[in-house]
Amino acid sequence: MAMIAIFMLVISIGNAFSAARNTQARPSARYAILALCSLIVVGVFGFLRLRRWGWALLAGGAFFYSFGNVVLFFQTHLAGYLLPAAFTLVFFLYLIRDEVRDRVH
Repeated sequence: MAMIAIFMLVISIGNAFSAARNTQARPSARYAILALCSLIVVGVFGFLRLRRWGWALLAGGAFFYSFGNVVLFFQTHLAGYLLPAAFTLVFFLYLIRDEVRDRVH
């Protein structure tokens, strides 16, 4: 569980810096990306403290990161987007297991 949190933390911080430097494809999405990355970073720290809201933010962030990569694949037809999508989808499927949900309160 800690490795999933660290992975999501690194991904979120990387995307936040990328949005802050305005290297995204669409500059209009800059503030939305910063807001979502901030929510995921807060969720990571809540998840590491085994809080239910942290788990929910982290699971939602993993799902939408995976979904976003699938959307980018269908827009660009670049197979490089499928690997992070599949990787993060496995993390999402692990997070929604009953054993993991029982650990957070």
